[in-house]
Amino acid sequence: MTEALLELPVFSKLSQRVWRVLGFNPGKFTLQGTNTYLIGTGVRKLLLDCGEGKEEYLPCLKKSLEDLEGAYISDIIISHTHYDHWGGLPSILSSGLNQSSSPIRVHKFMPNVMETTEFSSAHQIPEDIRITPLENNHKFQVEGATLQVIHTPGHTKDHCTFFLEEEGSIFTADCILGQGTAVFEDLKDYIDGLKRLLDYEPKRLYPGHGPVIEEGKTKILEYIKHRQDREAQIVQVLQTRQSATPMDIVQVIYKDYPESLHGPAAHSVELHLTKLLKEGRATTVSADPQDLVARLTQQQWSLKKEPSL
Repeated sequence: MTEALLELPVFSKLSQRVWRVLGFNPGKFTLQGTNTYLIGTGVRKLLLDCGEGKEEYLPCLKKSLEDLEGAYISDIIISHTHYDHWGGLPSILSSGLNQSSSPIRVHKFMPNVMETTEFSSAHQIPEDIRITPLENNHKFQVEGATLQVIHTPGHTKDHCTFFLEEEGSIFTADCILGQGTAVFEDLKDYIDGLKRLLDYEPKRLYPGHGPVIEEGKTKILEYIKHRQDREAQIVQVLQTRQSATPMDIVQVIYKDYPESLHGPAAHSVELHLTKLLKEGRATTVSADPQDLVARLTQQQWSLKKEPSL
C-alpha cells in the first residue's frame, strides 16, 4: 500500500539556517512538490533548487525573503538536470530577488556527457542562462552556513548532494526522498554515492521531495539494504536457471504485485542486472539498446560462472 503523504506547509523554517519553500508542483513523482531551500543566517541567502516554474512559486519565494528581514539571493545551486529542480530559473533571474549591484549566480555540475534515457528529462537549461560549473568538494560560504558539494551520480549523471557543515546535515536532492524510495539511472553509481554520504555521518537529511529526515545515517543504510535485498532476490532467481530476461525475474519476485507494476519493476530489475554486469558478476546477450520492450522481455541474462580450478 502506498504511504499517505504528510502535509507540508508551503514555507517553513527547518533550522536556524535553513528554510523550505515548496515548488507548488505536487505529483506522483514529486510527492508534495519539489523542495527548494533558502540557506544562511544573514540577509544573503543561497537558494538550492528552484522548482519547475509554477506561477505560485515566485510570489511565495518573494514573500519568504521579505519575512526573513528583507533577505536576498546571491546564488542559485541546481542539484541536477531534472526540470522540476531548475524550471523556475528564468522567472527568478528576472525578478529582482538579488542585491541590485550583483546578478544572481547560477551553479550546476556539468558532466562531460549527459545521457538522456526514456526515464530522464529532455528539458535543457536555456543557453542564455550563464552556468558556473560545480566542482566536487567545492564549498559555498554565506553567513552561518558552509555548504560542500558532493557529486553523487546515479539518479542522474550530474546529480549532487550538499553537506551543511554547521549542522552535520546533508541536502540529498533526489537520491533520498522524505517518503518512499528514489529512482535512478545507474544503480552502481547510485549505491556508491549513498555509501559516500555515510562517510559524513549525517544527523539530518533535507530531501529534494518530502519531509525532513531526522535519522540521516539510519535512512541511508535503509536505502542501501533495500537495494541489496532486491539484488539478492535477483541473484537467487538466476541461480536456479540457465538464463532469464528481466520480465522472467519480475514474474518470480513480483508475482504478488499487480501486472500494471510489472513494466516499471522490469526496468528496475534491468538496472540491478546492469550493476552485476559492471561488477563482472553477470553476462548478457544484448538486445537492441533503443528497444525498451526487447530489453525487458527478450534480452537474456545469466550469472557469470566461476572459473574451474
